[in-house]
Amino acid sequence: MTVHWGRIGLIVYFILLMLPIYWMLNMSLRTNADILGEFALYPTSPTFANYIKIFTDASWYSGYINSIIYVSMNTVISLTVALPAAYAFSRYRFLGDKHLFFWLLTNRMAPPAVFLLPFFQLYSTVELIDTHIAVALAHCLFNVPLAVWVLEGFMSGVPKEIDETAYVDGYSFPRFFLTIFLPLIKTGIGVTAFFCFMFSWVELLLARTLTTTDAKPIAAVMTRTVSATGLDWGLLAAAGILTIVPGALVIWFVRNYMAKGFALGRV
Repeated sequence: MTVHWGRIGLIVYFILLMLPIYWMLNMSLRTNADILGEFALYPTSPTFANYIKIFTDASWYSGYINSIIYVSMNTVISLTVALPAAYAFSRYRFLGDKHLFFWLLTNRMAPPAVFLLPFFQLYSTVELIDTHIAVALAHCLFNVPLAVWVLEGFMSGVPKEIDETAYVDGYSFPRFFLTIFLPLIKTGIGVTAFFCFMFSWVELLLARTLTTTDAKPIAAVMTRTVSATGLDWGLLAAAGILTIVPGALVIWFVRNYMAKGFALGRV
């Protein structure tokens, strides 16, 4: 009998990959007293009390809404800014273009903590603290360079003859860009939107520092879940499961674009 070690290794890897998620799901269906009282591989008396509390407590579900709002705003702004910028880098050569392109990438490489104090002072001055747009714009500092870099790779793969043919046919640049060029790189747009969404969704430092009450994200709510008796592990686990859901949905909808993007684009 032939032993398929590759298949066995893949199964073991998949089990190890899913084990933390399963354990978090297991904890989310148990009470805090049950979690602290005994070790259990599965919930013997499952309860949805933790999920009910999240959906009925304003501080919890508002955190999810706030996160979705500023993440969506950031994704739209990043793509709107990055698309024309990436087109310029892919189609034109100008003085300092390579240096400017490298400078954009250095912003993406820098840790968020470097820009924390300048953002806080700037937003305090213009009264943008605790607003969705504040977090969305702060995340643009990291997402726009990444979006430009990824999109430029896709755009460079589109022949320039298409641009010239469209201009000969009488297309204006906005019409050509929206109706002809963008559909050709829709795979790259899907991949870029995924990366922008995921970075903004999981980023905590800027989101927590630039918000206080009205725009507080779910990640900040989770870090403040401490009572007199300690951490509520079941509630935190339920919040963690619900936090995974938006990312999983995004991956599901752009999975085809991601597969093509990893094969064709600069990812």
